[in-house]
Amino acid sequence: VQLQASGGGLVQAGGSLRLSCVGSGWTFRGFGMAWFRQTPGKDRDFVAAINWSGGSTSYADSVKGRFTISRDNAKNTVYLQMNSLKPDDTAVYYCAAARSTLRVSAGSYDWWGQGTLVTVSS
Repeated sequence: VQLQASGGGLVQAGGSLRLSCVGSGWTFRGFGMAWFRQTPGKDRDFVAAINWSGGSTSYADSVKGRFTISRDNAKNTVYLQMNSLKPDDTAVYYCAAARSTLRVSAGSYDWWGQGTLVTVSS
């Protein structure tokens, strides 16, 4: 199982970014997917999760209404559309996969991408 995240970068507050995470070497559609984020010295925090079909999602309160998680199983890809970005959204963002679905704990995920840095300037 491999996950490759991309799409991070530097953006001004109020701007948008779309992160992508491509899975390979496994049956992507059978797994729940999620995005977490981490800042230096802090734990990895849940951002959003999506079930295997894309029909159910879950979000952290801090990103509800601003971020949207989606997936394209034909492309083995999960996305995180981030709008109305704030400086507090600055972090390394990680995608993760699990056999279970819509889990919010990092410990519930078995496979992780390498992370992509998002920096939001004020």
